[in-house]
Amino acid sequence: MNVRRLAAIDMHGSRGTIRRRRIILAEFLVGMVLMVPWGGWLLTSSDGFGTRAFGLWLVGAGLNYAPLSVYALALTRPGALDAELAGVDIDGELRRYTVLQLWVFVPLSLVAFAVRDALARRRGRMTAD
Repeated sequence: MNVRRLAAIDMHGSRGTIRRRRIILAEFLVGMVLMVPWGGWLLTSSDGFGTRAFGLWLVGAGLNYAPLSVYALALTRPGALDAELAGVDIDGELRRYTVLQLWVFVPLSLVAFAVRDALARRRGRMTAD
């Protein structure tokens, strides 16, 4: 699972329109900005186990939008999305990542994947030096 590729494929969609890129970027940012505070509020203000569990899930799922937002912001630079998807079978990746995007519902999963990828890139640079 490559979180940057997920963000890129989601932003591109089947046609790669500017409108879609903006909508997906807004989705990622709003998902993080709304879900995390709402979940935190539920965690701190509720007494019931179910409500607190839901609040904890909201925080974890909302944090999954953080790496997506960071990558989406980076991919809004002129030419960045096209460079990320150069030589990629868009239709095949759309099919693949349509299923993989369900990981967003697993609390902190995309955060863990993004950290794993960042550490792998860092190790790769350290061994190349």
